[in-house]
Amino acid sequence: MSGNTFGHLFCVTTFGESHGPAIGCVVDGCPPGMELSADDMQPDLDRRKPGKSRHVTQRMEEDRVEILSGVYEGRTTGTPIALLIRNTDQRSQDYGKIAQQFRPGHADFTYWHKYGLRDFRGGGRSSARLTAPAVAAAGIAKKWLRLQYGTRVRGHLSQMGDIAIPFVDWELVDANPFFAPNAEIIPQLEAYLDAVRKDRDSVGAKIRVVAENVPIGLGEPLYDKLDADIAYAMMGINAVKGVEIGAGFASVAHRGSMHGDEISHQGFLSNNAGGVLGGISSGQNIEVSIAIKPTSSIATPRRSLDLAGNEVEVVTTGRHDPCVGIRATPIAEAMLALVLMDHALRHRAQCGEPKENADVFGAPRR
Repeated sequence: MSGNTFGHLFCVTTFGESHGPAIGCVVDGCPPGMELSADDMQPDLDRRKPGKSRHVTQRMEEDRVEILSGVYEGRTTGTPIALLIRNTDQRSQDYGKIAQQFRPGHADFTYWHKYGLRDFRGGGRSSARLTAPAVAAAGIAKKWLRLQYGTRVRGHLSQMGDIAIPFVDWELVDANPFFAPNAEIIPQLEAYLDAVRKDRDSVGAKIRVVAENVPIGLGEPLYDKLDADIAYAMMGINAVKGVEIGAGFASVAHRGSMHGDEISHQGFLSNNAGGVLGGISSGQNIEVSIAIKPTSSIATPRRSLDLAGNEVEVVTTGRHDPCVGIRATPIAEAMLALVLMDHALRHRAQCGEPKENADVFGAPRR
């Protein structure tokens, strides 16, 4: 299987399966000399891990990250950084009934026809559990970007099912199990998700991710545009079915006189472009939204086929999220951070340090 490595200069190669002994990744390209420990990666892993509330899967994984290489006396050496996360709470027996069946909405059907076999335990390599190593790797990227440019990447749940979540305050995001930036809406979200679970069903979600203090100049036209790579990264997250940059699909209803972001000595007057112009970062906030489909693993009987081609009725048992989007916020943050880190290193290699906003806005040059 190919396609397990992400990035050009800051490369992340993941390995493992949902019910194997461990998952992890190798991070290559991190600049040397940065202080790094597991404590830099653990907070986001804790935000992503299962079993944190009654609204998500009750698989109880500690998701403790171990650094196996690439760090000496507390600092990165410039060599590959190997990260390991051990699996400790697998219940493979829960998947015995679907070993000979294709679950609707899952990768079972395509994996089987591409490779001739599949690891049906928890989805194997196609499981969302494999987002954990990317989140760990992004802990490295987030720290380097913060130290180098003051860049901050954060996200929140902006919609669950048909409930839109008005933004109130970033400080509220980590104070509830939904990553919602709005405290008043939490009882409504809880009641809604309880009803969905009672119906043995699932719902989708929308996540918004914002990167602040992004330097100008990141991105490589034509085919390695920053926004193109962001979309590529986001679509690599399990269950993501749509990506918007800036105004996104709302741009269809805009007129040019409204959509084009005007510029003054104080900076840009709007951000419909989402912080990217011509595939290159403009210095504005990078604004990304992703659409996540409803969880495919539900207890409601669904029609499908078995390995012999017979029509069967599939009921997925086990521990599953009624809305996988609830835990997706740290994952979306991670993928945006990995893209920015890779492009920052690529820009430095070709053009030197990128420009800060202060270098390009202000009084006219004499």
